[in-house]
Amino acid sequence: MQARETGIDPVREELYSQCFDELIRQVTINSAERGLLLLRVRDEMRMAIAAYQTLYESSIAFGMRKALMTEQGKGEMESHITTMEGQIKDLERQVQEWKLKCEAIEKREAERRESEMKKHKEEVAYLENYAKQLKGQLEAYVTPAKKGAGPGSAAAAGGQPVMQAA
Repeated sequence: MQARETGIDPVREELYSQCFDELIRQVTINSAERGLLLLRVRDEMRMAIAAYQTLYESSIAFGMRKALMTEQGKGEMESHITTMEGQIKDLERQVQEWKLKCEAIEKREAERRESEMKKHKEEVAYLENYAKQLKGQLEAYVTPAKKGAGPGSAAAAGGQPVMQAA
């Protein structure tokens, strides 16, 4: 049989156990009290080793459970990440759509404002021209009245010829 160099090896454990039992047998022959004491030491040692083995096995089981839980949690987390990435892409797409809509609205409003400004300028120009024409007409009516403002002039009577009494 081949024994491992380190750790708890069943072959080495059996060899040490047989050696210790033989030692106890030989010491018991010489002194019964010492033999009983060594028996108690052997039993305590076996109980300690059994406790350590149980503790080791339960820690391995705990580690395996935690590793499995981590793997399960990892799968759930990866699916959650995938879902969140999908939501991010959807929201980014919506942002792009809203940006395009916003740009279209801004462009449309700029064109509308430009159209209204042009219409306003045309209206102002028309009204200024109309005001000039009215001013010209008013000056035309007022100017002849100033030139011939004598008592018998037609302009003095409101543009109607006045008959003079003989």
